[in-house]
Amino acid sequence: MIRWMAAGAALILVLGVLAAYAALSFGLVPANADARPSALERWAARTSLQATVAREASAAANPLPLTDENFDAGIKLYASNCMVCHAASDGNSSNIASGLYQHPPRFAHFGVEDDPEGETYWKIAHGIRLTGMPAFGSSLTDSQIWQVTMFLKHMDKLPPGPDALWKKQPSVASATSKQANPGKSTVRSP
Repeated sequence: MIRWMAAGAALILVLGVLAAYAALSFGLVPANADARPSALERWAARTSLQATVAREASAAANPLPLTDENFDAGIKLYASNCMVCHAASDGNSSNIASGLYQHPPRFAHFGVEDDPEGETYWKIAHGIRLTGMPAFGSSLTDSQIWQVTMFLKHMDKLPPGPDALWKKQPSVASATSKQANPGKSTVRSP
């Protein structure tokens, strides 16, 4: 009896793997960036990210002092590395951000001020798989990552000097393709 139950469980497992392989092989699982993700995909990505961050992110506070120089450096680093996806102070998405799957959060509208600094640092340093969020750990120094983290943590209540610098950053948002190119065809080739 137990042998038949084990054989049945193994058969179900094999059939499930074959069905998943067939779905992938026949293109039944969307790979395009403009498709709506399935509930299973959203659950798996969210659950994995939360568990990984909880396990790996440091609980340590930002070691850099809250100075205008560190805020300014964080703003400049954000402007050159992050703004194209996460928007400027106006919160308008760029064409790149609009076309990304998953849509990156626009921090001027939906900031990360409430997130622990260690979590924000981890996400900047390591990136987030399958979202378009790159890992900056090999291209920015630890101090630079902490400066961006500091800016993001306090972007809703910056001191006057850094706040003026933040608001001066040019938006990378642009007109939609139809408005920018009114005569251009919107038909896409396969």
